[in-house]
Amino acid sequence: MFQSDFSSKDALPAGPARGRGAGLNPGNRFEDVRLHVLGEHQDEVRAEHPNGVQVKTRVLPDRSKSFINPVDSPDLSMKWTINPYRGCEHGCIYCYARPGHEYLGMSSGLDFETVILAKHDAPALLRRELARPGWRGESITMSGVTDCYQPVERELEITRRCLEVMVECRQAVGIITKSKLILRDLELLAKLNEQRAVHVAISITSLDNELAARMEPRASSPRDRLQTVRALADAGIPVTVMTAPILPGINDREIPALLAAAADAGATGAGWVMLRLPYQIKDLFLEWLQRQFPERAAKVEGFVREMHGGALYDPRHFIRQRGQGPMAQQIAATFRLFAKRHGLNQHRQALNEEAFRRPLRGGQTELFA
Repeated sequence: MFQSDFSSKDALPAGPARGRGAGLNPGNRFEDVRLHVLGEHQDEVRAEHPNGVQVKTRVLPDRSKSFINPVDSPDLSMKWTINPYRGCEHGCIYCYARPGHEYLGMSSGLDFETVILAKHDAPALLRRELARPGWRGESITMSGVTDCYQPVERELEITRRCLEVMVECRQAVGIITKSKLILRDLELLAKLNEQRAVHVAISITSLDNELAARMEPRASSPRDRLQTVRALADAGIPVTVMTAPILPGINDREIPALLAAAADAGATGAGWVMLRLPYQIKDLFLEWLQRQFPERAAKVEGFVREMHGGALYDPRHFIRQRGQGPMAQQIAATFRLFAKRHGLNQHRQALNEEAFRRPLRGGQTELFA
């Protein structure tokens, strides 16, 4: 169960926000009364603040009573996931997790990237749940929703403290991030790797600094992400690169270069996912597209609709992550070709779940049996 100190009266006003991905705070789909800001007001705000309005990040406590979550989607490889944060300051305009903020009474727009819910009790919850007799040491993915190494982690260290619990218990974990901050915890990852109990996936959507800054304004630069891949690989930690998502007409042409750079940095595998636009993300993405690429906005929108039968999104499993039609097939074929060329199509070895040791009171552990 979730509890927070957030009130709907605290909702952010719509308008241009400096250094943020979303340019809107669309109405919550669960609310009967919604506030929509007229375009004329947006124009007035932009005229008054041509360089954008500064919107500070707020961190609120997330008092969730459980932490390890099951995943039952047939098109996802993960079975269990943990997420130290809700919302993500990286501000990726395409993030499929944005609608989750609407369950908290907020918007999937600016709220998602400026109001972060932090699970301060996560390490204690994790220890408690790993100690349960029914837990069998199966692999956990961190984070399946929002980035566990987003900027607030530098100060709060919730992810690091969770990793310390995992090291103690030899709990197998796969980590997904687009932040170089993960290297801060390299010694913990190395300890897990001694048990073959860790795998890292670094998301790299573009090698172009300017494009990456437009899509993911507060994430690490492409150069830093490639250096992170290299550092992890040099430490012997299995690392793959996720060229995800692919935005047709925006970054699809970079697939060959992205995979070449990933292999050169030491990645041993690669994956990709097509752009997903569930719920209000459609409005956010189209507004961003018109703002950032007005000359090709209509063309890109046409590509997206072509892959979803004329709609902007098809929620059916497997189709939602790949799309359909000639362009989707071409993107998939391009990825397969260059992944094979660079040796990134090998089957990844499963994490070792047999080393798990159940935590006991007092910080001790027992061998998993």
